[in-house]
Amino acid sequence: MPVIEVLVKPGDTVAKEQSLITLESDKATMEVPSSAAGTVKELKVKLGDEVSEGTVILLLETDGAAAAAPAPAAAPAPAPAPAPAPKTESKAPQAASASGRSADITCQLVVLGSGPGGYSGAFRAADLGLDTVLVERYDTLGGVCLNVGCIPSKALLHAAAVIDEAEAMAAHGVSFGKPKLDIDKLRDFKAGVVGQLTKGLAGMAKQRKVRTVTGTGTFVSPHEMEVQTAEGTKLIRFEQAIIAAGSQSVKLPAFPWDDPRVVDSTGALELKDVPGKLLVVGGGIIGLEMATVYAALGSEVTVVEFMDQIIPGADADLVKPLAKRLGGKLKGIHLKTKVTEAKAGKKGIEVKYEGESIPDTSVFDRVLVAVGRSPNGHKIGADKAGVAVTERGFINVDTQLRTNVPHIFAIGDIVGQPMLAHKAVHEAHVAAEVAAGNKAHFDARVIPSVAYTNPEVAWVGVTEREAKEKGLKVGVGKFPWAASGRAIGIARTEGFTKLIFDEATHRIVGGAVVGVNAGELISELALAVEMGAEAADIALTVHPHPTLGESVGMAAEVYEGTITDLYIPKKK
Repeated sequence: MPVIEVLVKPGDTVAKEQSLITLESDKATMEVPSSAAGTVKELKVKLGDEVSEGTVILLLETDGAAAAAPAPAAAPAPAPAPAPAPKTESKAPQAASASGRSADITCQLVVLGSGPGGYSGAFRAADLGLDTVLVERYDTLGGVCLNVGCIPSKALLHAAAVIDEAEAMAAHGVSFGKPKLDIDKLRDFKAGVVGQLTKGLAGMAKQRKVRTVTGTGTFVSPHEMEVQTAEGTKLIRFEQAIIAAGSQSVKLPAFPWDDPRVVDSTGALELKDVPGKLLVVGGGIIGLEMATVYAALGSEVTVVEFMDQIIPGADADLVKPLAKRLGGKLKGIHLKTKVTEAKAGKKGIEVKYEGESIPDTSVFDRVLVAVGRSPNGHKIGADKAGVAVTERGFINVDTQLRTNVPHIFAIGDIVGQPMLAHKAVHEAHVAAEVAAGNKAHFDARVIPSVAYTNPEVAWVGVTEREAKEKGLKVGVGKFPWAASGRAIGIARTEGFTKLIFDEATHRIVGGAVVGVNAGELISELALAVEMGAEAADIALTVHPHPTLGESVGMAAEVYEGTITDLYIPKKK
């Protein structure tokens, strides 16, 4: 992970567990603590450096002796089998005694949070016969993802894609004219999508006899939870619990958050209006998705990214087609640059920059800060239940999603990277099954990632960069969509499909797709990795023609040397 902030300097005295540096992934930031108290003698990393487990951060002088402070396993290099939890040490707190109060609700299982992980865990547990209560702070089920995240953003991205496609068709003889934007109707469309799904969840909860409690839940003892509801405080007494409390957007202190013109992703999705000039701070997945939406709606969008490429977690070749297309849609993408100051002015939010690519605009109608998400581990009273939480708010779990308190489980964003809804769902199923007495473990080999930009970018498993860093012997099969009949037919040939194989076994270990519907195509690659498919298995699977999906089989043929849709001279 890249270093985005160095919090100490030589000569500083630091305490044990004091934060030393801040790291960034696609969707979250995390601080790395000191393993001991002492004086900083020498820094071994700087802004922009990539660190992984075991990287020496600094030399620390303790009691007259210099010792190396390595990065803990909370910041591992990407792995084909993501760990279900960060591995930072967290001391177990002393649990609080039972309150002794009469419970308003008793149950076998309480689930805190009703995002995709939370409701999946509650529903699966109910299906397995457990009397289950689901606690959610929003008025409707679905958590951040359904209410103010994944789902509303995809509804707006669909609208943006239609606008782009209509504009592009003019070059092929079909003109629709300039789109007329009714912001209220578009907002209603987004709300309708959200409403349909959340209403469906409420119905399924009722069918399964899952009781729902609306309010903010916090533990008060290992078997008790208080929920602050509109009707007052309710006490839930439970036998087991699943923590699915998720994460929140990181709010950088350099920005005036009391000004409504500075927003996080939730604020951007409210779609209050279409700002004339929009600054997006952060070129990761969330930032670029919102940049795509607002650019299509008519905003002049500027993106500032601290690292040397957009979507830092992906291979460089994978994001190039996206960067090229966005280059024609946005005011500018400025890499190796950061905002050092932002203040509210009469004409807009006034910003100052530092870096290699300074934008020529310094006053914006709105600023979207999308630099990652941080887990909510410190917001749920976990210590009262005896659950250990790391300094950065993560909760460590085992492969059965148990915390250090055996009857309390944790899933989703709060247990570590990647912070993705589909990971949370699968973890939830395991936690619910274990809570019901079944033998289950979370052992996914890979978890796919998708940026729903235009074009979409998706990858799974080992990346080329990771293979190079780890010295893995891999081979690559890459099929350009410029040779795809389907891609040519829809005038979207900028993409490609790439498969990565272990050279010793010819088994697929990773893959990536950039192009239209890449997020749909990546599932085949994820399944192939899980099943241990070899290149020949994929190449000999008959894919329908003409489709974008057949590029997967053709990429395998490229690796095998059997491709006929391309001419690749044999190596001498």
